Amino acid sequence: MKLSPTWLREFTDFSVNYHQLADDLTLAGVAVESVSGEGESTVFEMEITTNRPDAMNHYGVAREISALYDLPLKPLEPFLTSAAKAASARDRSGTAEAVPFPAAPFTIEIIHKDGCARYTARVLRGVAIKASPEPIAKRLLSVDQRPINNAADASNYTLWEMGHPTHAFDLDLLEGGRIVVRRAFTGETLKTLDGVERKLSPEDLVIADARKPVALAGVMGGFDTMITDRTKNILIESAWFDPVAVRKTSRRHGLHTDASHRFERGADFGATPLACARVAERILDSGGGRLEGGAIDVVARKLDQAPIILHLSEVRRVLGESLRTAQVLRILRRLGFDLMPETGEEPAFAVQIPSWRLDVEREIDLIEEIARLHGYDKFANTLPPYAGAVVELPDAKKDERLRPTSLALGYNEAISLSFISHEDVEQFSTAPVLELANPLSEEASVMRSSMVPGMLGMLAYNLNRGSDDVRLFESGNVFERSGEKALELKRVCLGATGNAMSPGANQAARAFSFFDLKGDVESLLHLFQSDALNFDAHVAEYYRPGHAARAVMDGATVAQFGQIHPEIAAGRKLRQEVFVAELYLDRLYKHGLQQGRYVALPRYPAVERDFSFVFAESVVFQKISQAVAGLGLMALRSFVPVEIFRGGNVPAGKYSLLLRATFQSKERTLREDEVAEWSAGIVRALEGLGGKLRS
Repeated sequence: MKLSPTWLREFTDFSVNYHQLADDLTLAGVAVESVSGEGESTVFEMEITTNRPDAMNHYGVAREISALYDLPLKPLEPFLTSAAKAASARDRSGTAEAVPFPAAPFTIEIIHKDGCARYTARVLRGVAIKASPEPIAKRLLSVDQRPINNAADASNYTLWEMGHPTHAFDLDLLEGGRIVVRRAFTGETLKTLDGVERKLSPEDLVIADARKPVALAGVMGGFDTMITDRTKNILIESAWFDPVAVRKTSRRHGLHTDASHRFERGADFGATPLACARVAERILDSGGGRLEGGAIDVVARKLDQAPIILHLSEVRRVLGESLRTAQVLRILRRLGFDLMPETGEEPAFAVQIPSWRLDVEREIDLIEEIARLHGYDKFANTLPPYAGAVVELPDAKKDERLRPTSLALGYNEAISLSFISHEDVEQFSTAPVLELANPLSEEASVMRSSMVPGMLGMLAYNLNRGSDDVRLFESGNVFERSGEKALELKRVCLGATGNAMSPGANQAARAFSFFDLKGDVESLLHLFQSDALNFDAHVAEYYRPGHAARAVMDGATVAQFGQIHPEIAAGRKLRQEVFVAELYLDRLYKHGLQQGRYVALPRYPAVERDFSFVFAESVVFQKISQAVAGLGLMALRSFVPVEIFRGGNVPAGKYSLLLRATFQSKERTLREDEVAEWSAGIVRALEGLGGKLRS
């Protein structure tokens, strides 16, 4: 949001230059993101946190400046015409003796007291609707607000001045001489100021006249009662609406306005009469007319915050520095807090919280106010005392091995949202999911039960921005429902697309393939101890058949990986081959880490023997490896496939496989007859699988 430092100077007379002011406000927690313009045209781009709606206006930030520099803050009060002053006098005295006009013939009824705690209104008659005076229009333009007319601009000006939303109705278009704050009735509609006809829900809080809704409470006014050039009589409203009610209505209708932005975060209950009077003052000053009666102020329920006891000893304990009592009192009083001394052995104060500070609820909140206005940069750099001990998480060492290895393999770490859509659940998971009670959108309505959708989204994001060769990994949790319990399961997901090897002077480009991914997965799995690690083709349906595999470690599935099915990739507008791997850390971490051990180089030579066999397609290498391992050959160091061939003179439904066995002894040189006997045993074992030795 934008604020004008020239406007700020209207309320407190600070002497520092605007750039220094921006730095000081930022250090105090009211962040100025940027400064643009010069002199009276200077504008601050502010970043006000959601818990500080009181600072989303010029007077609120001026209050911060007052406390920051210990300067007086000019009171904010309306300078009404004589008629308005007389009406105000009636409001204060409770008598009608000083009122030159009769009380406004208008009644306010708050039916839904939970949704509206207070509603204030004023009636103006004989007003001329025209362009706002130049100073008003100029200031609105400085904060990116388009001037409309003197009535609408008076409301907008007051919003940016003191932060409380107001609205002006054409009084002659309100039926029945009354305003009713209620829930909408089933079937009711309202055409809002943006020209959209909206179907209302019984959950919507509305402002209505005697017959129909005329505004969405706290969100937007109605089209049929808006101020136009023909308007002569005006009803100004200023109210306090429940933040939850406003937020639900705003989201239901897809409307986010300056008013709803503030009401959703908590408006000032005590500001409604003042805001109403400020708007009335500006309309009367620019458009003439008269104020009829006094303020119509209806309080359905009071919002009183109980005092908080502030102990000076607690201030010293938390801040680690002894601030003078006068400093503490000065800061809090400048911010609008009232303090009364408490009796007791230790110095303490009962602090009354102002109506505009709904975020202050505990003693520690008051201490935070003291700290930020005193200046965090003024505290000594000391470490807090700590009597405990550092506790290492159970999986810390395994995480420390897995993450650097993923980075070393060429993958960049990425983070995606923990929410996915129901469509993603149907495609990528079979586990019972956890529904979100208040989802951000339909596309993010359940907790993720798979990390694949997020990975595909990140790969697509990079590809759409010209990054053709992408390798990413993400560590995180997936969420499943088990009965009444929610399970959090650790996962690592790898994603890759593009080239595995970039073209260079001595090499051609090579596309990333299934075997590149399998090698990376094996590198990660080999970090862990196991008796057996096998691969098979039992994978989820979202992988391309024949281009994916499952990793089984000691009988438990620890990973599945491969190429995403082309139909699913096309549905996500991924035009090139995409590879994904999922590692199930809740199972993998049951295995200990491999410990590096020194092994001396062998003193005796190794002997290699090659075997060329023809197998049926149904015979996978896992069966071949298990058959050879079952021979129990102590001198067999490795048994690996070297080459596979299909076609030519190999019959259909079969393939030719070249295998290489390596024999080596640690005690002596192997004899030829021993190697021949072991080789014959391997041949018999493979023939037992239906293999045929090629000559």
